[in-house]
Amino acid sequence: MKFNTKTIHGGQENTDPAYGSVMPPIYQTSTYSQDTPGGHKGFEYSRSGNPTRTALENSLASIENGNYGLAFGSGLAAIDAVLKLLKPGDEVVSTNDLYGGSYRLFTSIFKDFGIKFNFIGMQNAADIEQHITENTKLIWVETPTNPMMNIIDIEAAAKIAKKHSVLLGVDNTFATPYLQQPLDLGADLVMHSATKYLGGHSDVVMGALVVKDKELADKLYFIQNASGAVAGPQDSFLVLRGIKTLHLRVQRHCENGKAVAEYLSNHPKVDKVYWPGLENHPNHDIAKKQMKDFGGMVSFTTKGNELEDAVSFVEKLKVFTLAESLGGVESLAGHPASMTHASIPKEEREKTGVVDSLIRLSVGIEDEEDLINDLKQALG
Repeated sequence: MKFNTKTIHGGQENTDPAYGSVMPPIYQTSTYSQDTPGGHKGFEYSRSGNPTRTALENSLASIENGNYGLAFGSGLAAIDAVLKLLKPGDEVVSTNDLYGGSYRLFTSIFKDFGIKFNFIGMQNAADIEQHITENTKLIWVETPTNPMMNIIDIEAAAKIAKKHSVLLGVDNTFATPYLQQPLDLGADLVMHSATKYLGGHSDVVMGALVVKDKELADKLYFIQNASGAVAGPQDSFLVLRGIKTLHLRVQRHCENGKAVAEYLSNHPKVDKVYWPGLENHPNHDIAKKQMKDFGGMVSFTTKGNELEDAVSFVEKLKVFTLAESLGGVESLAGHPASMTHASIPKEEREKTGVVDSLIRLSVGIEDEEDLINDLKQALG
């Protein structure tokens, strides 16, 4: 089954057995009747499993070419479950320009539990190996990274992980399974903030994990059930609905992202543009190798690198909405230093390029001309 067909049919029953519903129904129930103690029809309590959530999890596994999917209450809840695979004394090697919420979870929560985190530049994947010790149990990768759009070679990272018997986890939120499938490149697990492109309509908060290995899946399911950070049936329904148009939406995101990146690259008031599709983007060749296209996320800085210029720009936008998050059908603009990455100390974030003048755009699926005209008037 090809990807475009998987988004609609992957992992799904043709119809609901009760009444023939084409879409899996929303099973808005906390518990299920049993004929005899332990004698249920596959579901007993909705923290442990829910038919609507199961339909979504099957879809997630299908589009990521995995065998097991798990849906969580948020992306951070999904990462939290992965870190609960570790124990005090274990070490994690992570990219140094990851999402601010992930950084906060690592450094403000799990660091206090005796887990050590090494944040390094991974643009040259070979650099990962020198930071692996006998205590390293996890390599955590974002690619493209948030918000600098750095590209990390997943296949090269996977070879290093396998060599040292270390798990490789990939945050695939920016790329989506339409553009990139880390499990096929050797990763052990894939994470999504399903709030973003998978849901696609800015109306749900959810996270997801997908793996191939049954033993790893069983461990994660136990953690999910024991900790309780599960996705509800209504949210599961919304994300499952979103996935059915993922291929169509991401194609337009990519088209508009390219137009926006090229426009900004030629604007006299713009300093640097970060979009993996630009030939001068670091690791552009790796992006071409492991991605189908280059996505709708674009970051840039204004000349002069002044905070006031960045703030003035985002406040003047009319089609782009100044808001947190990304991946919805509508175009959004954000100021990472004061929004998504505010939890990272200024000195640390500026080392990775997240300066006060950096602006991050989530380019939506509106008409290209309207988006360009909005940028033009805001840059003024």
